[in-house]
Amino acid sequence: MFPVTLQPSYTVRAADWDADRKALRAIRYQVFVKEQGVPEELEWDDLDGRSHHVVALAPDGVPIGTGRLLPDGHIGRMAVLKTWRGRGVGSAVLKALVDSARASGFAQVQLHAQTHAIGFYARHGFAVQGGEFMEAGIPHVVMSRPIKAQAR
Repeated sequence: MFPVTLQPSYTVRAADWDADRKALRAIRYQVFVKEQGVPEELEWDDLDGRSHHVVALAPDGVPIGTGRLLPDGHIGRMAVLKTWRGRGVGSAVLKALVDSARASGFAQVQLHAQTHAIGFYARHGFAVQGGEFMEAGIPHVVMSRPIKAQAR
């Protein structure tokens, strides 16, 4: 029996907030507002225009996942459409954001993880920092991960 390596059926690329805003907002609206009940006024902020965004695309080019890296090195707004969860899309989005943080010279990244996602982030090297708190009516914890800067 030989090991079989499957190529992912999606791609992840950097997104431009101005050009990709409609697609990124649609994913976040579906996941955070519709599924999780986050009030719209809490979902949208002025940080989007100043953040580095990534988008995951299905083979037909339909956006299926997103996340952002804030100017201070915090990762946020990680979202994958329900039908694409469990296929590595979130892991690929997270890796792209960590790589971007590393390329920007950050020594660590931090995020606010919904408590149900602690295991996901822990598998990617993140550790819980402190206790549980509520954000947008959802229990969260702060998690962080050291990253090594790229050699120049």
